[in-house]
Formats: sequence, structure tokens, C-alpha cells
Amino acid sequence: MDLYHTIIRPLVTEKSTHQARQETRLHGGTYSFEVHPEANKAQVKDAVEKIYGVKVVNVRTSNRPGKVRRYRYKFGHTRQTKKAIITVDKDSHIDLF
Repeated sequence: MDLYHTIIRPLVTEKSTHQARQETRLHGGTYSFEVHPEANKAQVKDAVEKIYGVKVVNVRTSNRPGKVRRYRYKFGHTRQTKKAIITVDKDSHIDLF
């Protein structure tokens, strides 16, 4: 899988912008990305390190199921997504926000 197809987009939410500013003495902030459903943690880590030029400490992934939504008189589903939460090194920072 190509590096630029592994990461689909950064998730810019109120929670993710707050987590990006949180730093401890061991690691920097955490950033949320929507990633390809078939990408594993190693592929996500390599893609973030090469695209953004940061050192990744930890990668957590979760599959988010689609929700049931009404479309006129019928019911449908939104698409399933995979979310990755990246923790970067203390000296690293990604300028997304």
C-alpha cells in the first residue's frame, strides 16, 4: 500500500485539537487520523513518520462501524471507517491546526 493512500485525512474535532496540545514529560501530543481500513499499525507509523517528519511513539487503532441513517423513506448506513490515534515524541509536533 502506498504511503499517501494509508492516511486518508486528519480528524479535526474538538477532542482531537485538545489532545494535540496535551504533553507530558515522556511524550508529546496525540493526533487523530482516518486511515485505510486494511492498514496495520506498522504501515500507519511509517506513513506518519515519512509524510510529517516526526518520531512516532505509539499507534492505537479502532474500527468505527457505520451508523443507521434515514434517507427519505428508507434506512441506509454510513460507511465504516478506521481511526488511528498517533502519539508523537516529546520533541516532535505536527502543524495541523
